[in-house]
Amino acid sequence: CQIIPADKMPRWGEGPAHINAAFGQDDLYVEMTFLRTLEKYGIAPSWRQAGIEFALTRYPLWCANNAGRINVRRGIMPPDSGHPKFSEWSEAIDYQIEADFAGLISPGLPNEVIRLGDIFGRVMNYGDGIYGGMWVGAMYAAAFFESDPAKIVRTGLEAIPRESRYHRCISDVLKTWEQNPNDWEEAWKVVQRNWHDNPHLWRDKSHEAKHNVGAKVNGAYIAIGLLYGQGDPEKTIVISTRCGQDSDCNPSNAGGVIFTALGMDKIPPKFKEGLDQTQKFSHTDYNFPTLLEVCERLARQIVSHAGGQVVTEDGQEVFRIPVQKATPPPLEQSDRPGPISNSRATSEEMEVIRKSREFLAEQLQPQLDQFARGWKLHLCGSDMDPGLKDQIRGRSRVFVTHPPQANESCYLERTLRLPTGDKVVLKLTVGHHEHGDWRLVVTVTCDGQGHVVLKRDIGPKTCKDGWTDVEVDLSTYAGKTVTLKLENSPTGWMCEAGYWAEIAFEPVVR
Repeated sequence: CQIIPADKMPRWGEGPAHINAAFGQDDLYVEMTFLRTLEKYGIAPSWRQAGIEFALTRYPLWCANNAGRINVRRGIMPPDSGHPKFSEWSEAIDYQIEADFAGLISPGLPNEVIRLGDIFGRVMNYGDGIYGGMWVGAMYAAAFFESDPAKIVRTGLEAIPRESRYHRCISDVLKTWEQNPNDWEEAWKVVQRNWHDNPHLWRDKSHEAKHNVGAKVNGAYIAIGLLYGQGDPEKTIVISTRCGQDSDCNPSNAGGVIFTALGMDKIPPKFKEGLDQTQKFSHTDYNFPTLLEVCERLARQIVSHAGGQVVTEDGQEVFRIPVQKATPPPLEQSDRPGPISNSRATSEEMEVIRKSREFLAEQLQPQLDQFARGWKLHLCGSDMDPGLKDQIRGRSRVFVTHPPQANESCYLERTLRLPTGDKVVLKLTVGHHEHGDWRLVVTVTCDGQGHVVLKRDIGPKTCKDGWTDVEVDLSTYAGKTVTLKLENSPTGWMCEAGYWAEIAFEPVVR
């Protein structure tokens, strides 16, 4: 872990290239799921509603987000889906990087930010992982009425428990800034010494020396950018980026707070000119104008919910927003978590989740029928453009699959009666992406009993020029009705696509 050298920082170019590159950002499409949930269920959805909407998403996820979605898909509903008992990532950065929406639709209303954080943050986080999002959201809420970055940071802290490690970490940054307001690298060193290099302060997988995705440390980098950036958006973004670690997310949060404080008219042109008004954000139905519309509509409802009003004065609409003093949530920390709530999905909810997860597989089924008729595709993930391809790695007509998540397989399945007497062999030609590998698992189910008959890693060590031929002798099951399952099983969640060039029987089985 080190400060990114100044000469290694990319420059913000003129024109729309940087701005329009954001439409595919995971930091954005996740919180747009939360906005969609608020549109669908109103501004006070239940944990269950928030969890199910998250489980139904099809975009790629990592860390706490991925763990939370896996838990809900298994029937572990919020608030348990982000609890340390069920997640090793409970204090990771995830809700923190997705909490902008809560402040943007809650102008000057920190308690609404806290309420929304308790709903959506618990889908994937716990303790400091949730407090990070509440702090970020509360800073956005404050930025509607305050331009001083130090006051914004302090106001945000009022939304979380003073006794929490998160509060103490950000307070360390504030104290260092007060003592030395011109040397942000000194503040970075304090965070390294007091928090990054203190392993006893960490209780989950979010903290690693080379890639720390913990909410506290990355939150400190947001604070460093805000305090030492002095209200200048570019300086704020550069400092937060140079702090390192999750250095695409932190400057986005810090820059967003400053842009909110400036207001649209005062944002420098290079940060907004050329924005594509028609392109939709990845995995959403929102383009920029519709996103503004939904945020405004929800903000009106939030203001009313908080006891405010939207009135007309002298022919103009005016938001009358009550002054709120933040009421922080009770203290919870992941190393001494409270009890779980035993919140579990009903059978009806699990059926809704199951059907949605097969959506892409059903879309790709006609392509699989062209390639290997009789086989059915299940649980195909959207990564790496699955489906039938004309050519891959020197082979023509290759069917591509991908696991739906890091610990679950995509699979092909077929039930058939094997001929009697003849030796029957399942013949496969499979390959891998040049930067990845995966595990082929073949299971035969007969008379109600499943038997794994082959496990083989498909990667550079086992393939020649990216491909290998596999034969599975099925003679043991001659004359019987069997179900064959071919799994594209993940190994390390790096380019896990399964390439299928041949799936055949010898002799030919109809």
